[in-house]
Amino acid sequence: MQHLNHLSKSQQESVLALIKDAHDFDGTPPIAEHVLLHLRHGGDKSDSHIVFEEANQVIAYAHLDTTDLVAGPSVEAVVHPNHRGKGLGASILKEAIKVCGDKTRIWSHGDLPAAKSIAASLKLERLWSNLLMSKSLGDIQPVTSKYPIRTFMPDFDNQAFLSLNNRVFASYPDQGGWSEDDLKVRLNEEWFQKEGFFVAEDKGELIGFCWTKIHGAHTHSHSGSDDDHGHEALGEIYVLAVIPDYKGQGVGQDLTITGLNYLKYQGLNNVMLYVGVENKPAFNLYKSLGFNEFGSDVMYRVKS
Repeated sequence: MQHLNHLSKSQQESVLALIKDAHDFDGTPPIAEHVLLHLRHGGDKSDSHIVFEEANQVIAYAHLDTTDLVAGPSVEAVVHPNHRGKGLGASILKEAIKVCGDKTRIWSHGDLPAAKSIAASLKLERLWSNLLMSKSLGDIQPVTSKYPIRTFMPDFDNQAFLSLNNRVFASYPDQGGWSEDDLKVRLNEEWFQKEGFFVAEDKGELIGFCWTKIHGAHTHSHSGSDDDHGHEALGEIYVLAVIPDYKGQGVGQDLTITGLNYLKYQGLNNVMLYVGVENKPAFNLYKSLGFNEFGSDVMYRVKS
């Protein structure tokens, strides 16, 4: 078992073949789409990888992303269908946890029974479940909001944003309870673009926000050019929130449409998002805007 900062060309091809075989067998992708995009084009400079090889083929793989200094490192792992039941899944996750530390978060794509069993054996804590939804960025309806919508202004909006965010997400451990330092870490990440972060106001008070994110060509550079990434970018509705007093007034819809229009006019063709399985109002909103389900994910973390 090796922990690598970069995959060789043959390892890259072997990992992609492994992911395809697991996808075909399980009926669900074992690795997130934006990670797969990176892998197809040589990996991302901030990634690292754990591989287990047999007969020059990767039969178990873990992708490690340690860039989120707030929520903690995230890990995604897959074992070839022909090599399951031998403890490889648990072994590679143990190694990933050793590398990433006690804040490690682990994605389970598809919420498969085998993943549940491994999580139980490692005594991982189940944080939450998400549905994945996506849509193409074709024709998008105009915004007709009765409340002003503008872009977020770092520093000026920080405290108002934190108050709104922590109120709406009080019961969500990864999104609620942020400090100003937590926010500034994200505002300083490479992918952050204030032009894609929108807030709605009423009489000078922030009442909602839509934070978008772009995975791919606009967010990273492998050769020194900001636009050089080698694959098509993918948009994401990263976080959407409206304070309870304003729900039912179309604020969330207007903010989402604003975000979709922004992503479309960055030249993107597709957008995705995660929504909690229990969040029926948000799910219904996204369905009404043309999003369709394409998978489900569970987030685990190492128990503290």
